[in-house]
Amino acid sequence: MNAIEVRNITKEYPTFKLQDVSFNVEEGHIVGFIGRNGAGKTTTIKSILNIVKPKSGSVKFFGLDFKSNENIIKNQIGYSNGTANYYPRKKLADIVNVTKSFFPDWDDNLMNEYKALFQLDFSKTPSQLSEGMKVKLNLLLALSHHAKILILDEPTTGLDPFSRDEILEIFMELKKRKTAILFSTHITSDLEKCADDIVYIRKGKIVSACAKEEFISKYRMGQESLEEIILRLERENHG
Repeated sequence: MNAIEVRNITKEYPTFKLQDVSFNVEEGHIVGFIGRNGAGKTTTIKSILNIVKPKSGSVKFFGLDFKSNENIIKNQIGYSNGTANYYPRKKLADIVNVTKSFFPDWDDNLMNEYKALFQLDFSKTPSQLSEGMKVKLNLLLALSHHAKILILDEPTTGLDPFSRDEILEIFMELKKRKTAILFSTHITSDLEKCADDIVYIRKGKIVSACAKEEFISKYRMGQESLEEIILRLERENHG
């Protein structure tokens, strides 16, 4: 079953256009949304979530039209656009208590499960956390209301390699729990480690949306890695 169905999303700005973007995210799949900075990843994600209003197109979550069922669907989505700026000297426990009041389906037992999984110390403040631990805090807040879909915009950017690997391992654990994950990135090595499917965008257009193995088979030359394939495709396109 498709957790997300994106059909013909178009969004125009004076200097950029998102053109007929279409792809699916299957339930329990990790989908890497790849493209260089400025290719349209963030605009697509914000259009999917109706944060910006697309000119045309439709989005469905678990078969339900998003615009007609926004309140219901948003309770099933966890969204993060990087490391959020929390009050730096508020304890994590206080931040969690404020956040939970916005979600009728918040589950303290589930929150405590993720707290243990992510090894978060609620007596600390955001100013005492590493960048990797801030991402884990975002994930805890995004998941503790029984989110079935996780949408993340550049979640591993700025992290050291160890912290990035930790986050990708968490993605794999969430996949076992049937959580669908769509995460944008320009760090192509992350895709090799955890992605089931790849959506590749270039200059506002979807170049390819398919299983990772199919993408590699279609575009590989010789013994190229996935990272090398994408880097070559970008070089060829930009001369």
